[in-house]
Amino acid sequence: MIASPAGGSPGIPGTPGTPAGTTEYDTWVTEAPPPSDDAPRGAPDGPQLVVRTVAIDDLPDTPTALVDRLPDTNALAWVRHGDGLVGWGEALRFETFGPGRFADADDAWRRVLDRAVVHDDVTLPGSGLIAFGSFAFDDVSPGDESEDPARASGVLIVPRVVVGRRGDRAWMTTISLVGDRSAPVGEDLLSAYPHQPVPEPGAVVLADGAVGAADWPAVVAEGITRIKTGELEKVVLARDVVATAEHPIDARHLLGRLASAYDACWAFSVDGMVGATPELLVRSEKGLVASRVLAGTIRREHGGSAQAAPTGTEPQHSADAMREGDDADLLHAAQLARSSKDLEEHEFAVRSVAAALEPFCSSMNVPEAPFVLHLPNVMHLATDVTGVLTDQNPMSGPRPPSSLSLAAALHPSAAVCGTPTTAARSLIREIEGLDRARYAGPVGWVGADGDGEWGIALRSAEISPTDSRHIRLFAGCGIVAASDPQAELAESEAKLEPMRYALGASN
Repeated sequence: MIASPAGGSPGIPGTPGTPAGTTEYDTWVTEAPPPSDDAPRGAPDGPQLVVRTVAIDDLPDTPTALVDRLPDTNALAWVRHGDGLVGWGEALRFETFGPGRFADADDAWRRVLDRAVVHDDVTLPGSGLIAFGSFAFDDVSPGDESEDPARASGVLIVPRVVVGRRGDRAWMTTISLVGDRSAPVGEDLLSAYPHQPVPEPGAVVLADGAVGAADWPAVVAEGITRIKTGELEKVVLARDVVATAEHPIDARHLLGRLASAYDACWAFSVDGMVGATPELLVRSEKGLVASRVLAGTIRREHGGSAQAAPTGTEPQHSADAMREGDDADLLHAAQLARSSKDLEEHEFAVRSVAAALEPFCSSMNVPEAPFVLHLPNVMHLATDVTGVLTDQNPMSGPRPPSSLSLAAALHPSAAVCGTPTTAARSLIREIEGLDRARYAGPVGWVGADGDGEWGIALRSAEISPTDSRHIRLFAGCGIVAASDPQAELAESEAKLEPMRYALGASN
């Protein structure tokens, strides 16, 4: 594991003449507190953070209000229906590697919590000390070792500034690293990140990724063949598309379009991984746990793009098109709900999530039948699995499991890997021909109490860390014995649509 203190300090505006739109804070000292008699003996050494959260009241009621606060392209975000969290700057950064990436990150986070000093005037989920995280799908990465010999497979980032909203309450958190004399303090912390204009990427050219669209159905056909031989029951196969933009891609541009057009999804950005996922891997909040499982998809034939209708459309024609679209949606939803192939795929995914959560829960609720989730581009079969966490679990020690450790236990679910997990993962490595990196891995945030939200990095893309004009778009499909390779290719195209729309790119 690599730990990188990046500096940071809490804002301490509290002096006359504070600029409009900022919040006045009480002053506190960013020095280590004196040793306490009740401090546990042998407490681990490590970085110490001082954290302050205060209420703010100047956020407009719009889906992009939080995203609009981000000052530059190094955006951290987790936003849905206008609520959520955004952050900027880095007070701390932890990078982890290989099979132990989740456990190492969780251990590093607990050590930070042991020494943190937190002043939280809001006490809502997401206030106080938080970290954003993103993790690779697989334990191993088939990347080019000569070019990137030590690519991290997991990252936790503690921002310097966080702005959050939940319902009608909003807040700002500032975070400092004790002893970092180079970091800005007080009013200088906020002024250190002036708001930069959000540029558009300009013309975008799309090209085949690791496996071309013409060749990918053969990969799917091989998966179907292996399933029919009894090697496994389901496998999820993915493909990528490479986009090159005329100008550097700003994550805020992508986030703004996704948060507006796909507001029922969780729009996220962590360390160059950007997307709008409809699938919640796990939410842990005050002893309750929930997971939204998606598997089984049908494309919406009308309005598949989130773009608005042409401005010259006649009102009557527009109304007729909407009625026809509603009728088509009802038909497709009914087809999806009755599809034996999609129901089978969905059942595998639900069973895997329920089995992974069961050891952590004293009681669970697993609905008998899924509902149909409508998104702008597709419809999914969806099931919300919920449970009550046990007070203590042998797997997590004396503390209740953190949301990050729950995400680790759930990953990879059958929705992104297959069934059985070991056989599916082996087949993916053998035939997919793609380095998924952090696609289909957990992405989200964890708080000081261990609660948090982690999604699966779907409907997503990864901005190149070496050239921000380049970005890789990902899509995957669940394959079962009844799958059809050409139909799966069409489904993957539908799943690429959100990121194509965010980039302003055409097929």
